[in-house]
Amino acid sequence: MAVITIEQLPARLANGTTLAGLDLGDKTIGVAVSDRGFSFAHPRPVIMRRKFSLDAAVLLALLKKENVGAVAIGLPINMDGSEGPRAQKSRAFVRNMAQLSDLPFVFWDERLSTVAAERTLIEMDFSRAKRAGKIDSAAAAFILQGVLDRLQSLDAAARTESDPSSAA
Repeated sequence: MAVITIEQLPARLANGTTLAGLDLGDKTIGVAVSDRGFSFAHPRPVIMRRKFSLDAAVLLALLKKENVGAVAIGLPINMDGSEGPRAQKSRAFVRNMAQLSDLPFVFWDERLSTVAAERTLIEMDFSRAKRAGKIDSAAAAFILQGVLDRLQSLDAAARTESDPSSAA
């Protein structure tokens, strides 16, 4: 397993694989998975956290079932750009996963992802109780969709560079 950059991600995604997004919470792990065309993020049920070995086993089984080729994980950076204890927890989680899996991980700045996810759930008229059970997976989908959108913009830029006449 390696931590890679967003620019390295396309080369690591084989045909037929998907991309997963994770939002690590203290009590849950929010999970979302892309379609095979890397266009849309689809939330999956949250993983209730117990202890790392159990959480990792459940997560790895889900990633295998979904044919995941790489994982984007939200990195909770402070609004001033610094990394606090939550960012360090995310980095430690990835270091621990490295010992169990060869999947590459990409860190993605998740500032305000939970806020955006909660606003979306409110707009969808979810009650406070239902939002609590879905917020981490919705945040994971928000994180993953950001990564997917960035991959599409990188792909468009690469096509423009290789064929300048296609830029209109």
